[in-house]
Amino acid sequence: MFRLTPRIRIAGGELSKAEGLLEKEWLITNGLGGYASSTVLGVNTRKYHGMLVAAFNPPRKRFVCITKFDEELRLGNMFYPLYANEFQGGIFPRGFQFLEEFLLSPFPKYVYAIQKVKVSKTVFMSYGKNVTIALYTVENGNPSDVELHVFPILACRHFHAVVDRWQNPPRFIQKTQGKRVKINVEAPTATVILESTHGAYHETERWLEKIYFREERARGESFLDDWFQPGFFAFKVEGKTREKFALMAAAGESEAAVEETVDNMPATAYDIEGLYEAEVKRLERILERFYVERGGIEANDWLNWIVLASDTFIVQALGGGGKAGKSVVAGYHWFEDWGRDTFIALPGLTLVTGRFEDARQIFLTFVGHDAAGLVPNFVSDWSSQPVYGCVDATLWFVNAVLQYLKYTGDFAFVQANLWESMKTFVENLAKGVYADMRLDDDGLILHGPRMTWMDTVVDGKPTTPREGKAVEVQALWYNALKTLELLAKKFKETSIAEEFALLAEKARVSFNEKFWNPAKNCLFDVVDKHGVGDPSVRPNQILAVSLDFTVLDRAKAKKVLEVVRRELLTPYGLRTLAKGDPRYLGVYQGDRRSRDLAYHNGTVWPWLIGPFTTAYLKVEGYGDYTREYAFKNFLAPLFTEKLFEAGLGSISEIFDGDPPHKPRGCIAQAWSVAEPFRAYVEDVMLLRPKCEREVLAVLG
Repeated sequence: MFRLTPRIRIAGGELSKAEGLLEKEWLITNGLGGYASSTVLGVNTRKYHGMLVAAFNPPRKRFVCITKFDEELRLGNMFYPLYANEFQGGIFPRGFQFLEEFLLSPFPKYVYAIQKVKVSKTVFMSYGKNVTIALYTVENGNPSDVELHVFPILACRHFHAVVDRWQNPPRFIQKTQGKRVKINVEAPTATVILESTHGAYHETERWLEKIYFREERARGESFLDDWFQPGFFAFKVEGKTREKFALMAAAGESEAAVEETVDNMPATAYDIEGLYEAEVKRLERILERFYVERGGIEANDWLNWIVLASDTFIVQALGGGGKAGKSVVAGYHWFEDWGRDTFIALPGLTLVTGRFEDARQIFLTFVGHDAAGLVPNFVSDWSSQPVYGCVDATLWFVNAVLQYLKYTGDFAFVQANLWESMKTFVENLAKGVYADMRLDDDGLILHGPRMTWMDTVVDGKPTTPREGKAVEVQALWYNALKTLELLAKKFKETSIAEEFALLAEKARVSFNEKFWNPAKNCLFDVVDKHGVGDPSVRPNQILAVSLDFTVLDRAKAKKVLEVVRRELLTPYGLRTLAKGDPRYLGVYQGDRRSRDLAYHNGTVWPWLIGPFTTAYLKVEGYGDYTREYAFKNFLAPLFTEKLFEAGLGSISEIFDGDPPHKPRGCIAQAWSVAEPFRAYVEDVMLLRPKCEREVLAVLG
């Protein structure tokens, strides 16, 4: 079975719109947390952009090792730069004036044309390695020879940082061995190896100072960077000929390990083309597996992009005890693997796509990190240590276990590896073991002000203080208790099953007594420890409708859906606060303080359209009309429009609350891709998990 990989092409008059194209970015990944990324014009607008951003301790400790490969073409005595860099005074040079075509299919390809010479550059990464390769083709239509010069540019800094060569200069020591250049870096300790298939290397060390990152300036982050240019590779192309060659970059902390990696890579342009084709086929196999697993879905470009985007977030990782496993990068460029994001995204990334072994590995990674049953909030990129401090990551973990069972029926795996951890969580919650969260007398979870996903702080104060009992936490808690009751019954632990059933019923009764807001015909967002409800209209309440075990009856579920739809729905997701609220902020921009104020106070989150779509069809029914309506109105705008803005072929973290809902935040976010994707497959296409009925039937 063969399916053509999707493509995005920008050519002709579209390439003249420089400002707009600087906002269109590409991203390719290597399955380690490392990546390569830039803009359509080849101008790095973020400190996170780079030709090789290597994960030194996968998927963490990410360093921008190679920022770019800059090219210039020599025609006689004339030099034509094909590259472009931005400084505070403007973009110089403007090599994109020679750009004839940009193609993403599925890897980025730049095609330049100058005086009968055509230069193409295709960039890809070797999966499972901190290696980026640029494949070049030069077609020389002139009778005289031409030369292409490729300048590798280094930074070798943590991806959150920038370099000021006068304040804290890194030291680069290079050694040339034929077509291979080894550059050892001090502070930080790293090795970068560059190797070409043809040509000659010329050592001409110099610095490019004060490179300007417009996106970082707009975000109030550090925005000036100094780059080291060690020299250049020169490739001669005779008149009336066509030549192919490649330049490879590898990086890591261990010099010996980097050398071994490069030694085992293909050495000729022909063999590297074979590696490129193998990488394309790997992605084609992902598409093939999806369409086989989900028979009945017709292939199209936007869906192919979504399927391929799901692969970018699944990475190799070390779990607790140093065991090799898998994890999920929450978002590119800057997020780590977060517990909450991982288990919200897991069904869409792994179950819908048939990647069940990856799902198992992800569960095991996080079980290895759990602390007395508590799933970490995230694992630090720098230290690789888990950080705790949220109430809902473990609840999402339990929900992901239920979804896994619905797809696989694999109770044996759950019992052997996950069951004890989940029971421990409930026991410790009841005992008050965890900091800032405990089970209250009414059977609901009481927690601190920053323990939910709405957790930003400005001037030492939460921007969305939700101390008490957040609505989605209680909905997830009830769902978790029913899941645990189901598991206990399946595992014939009858007394424990009865305990979970009693806890669930107590939570259900308390929830319905305390959370219904009759004035607005919806749910309070938070109920404080005194029983006072917060009437803010936020999207969190939709989870009380969408989860498998819903805490609401159908009449109340329908009213919640109506309010959320009327007050929060946009073409690309749900607003985090109703527009009529005086705290509403419709644009997410400015410095960190300004952005954090807006983050959960009006900003649109596309991941929420997943549970909203599920809730809508649960309430309105799964007839042909309602499913088509849900797709056209809730999912299609996101899939057919926003895939082609910001991060090409993926979906951004957030959008402005106000039209035109500009993409913001990370250019590719795991749950932004996964949840709408899951809702499309399961709810719109009605391709339900194959073991769903028998699993849910355990409860009778």
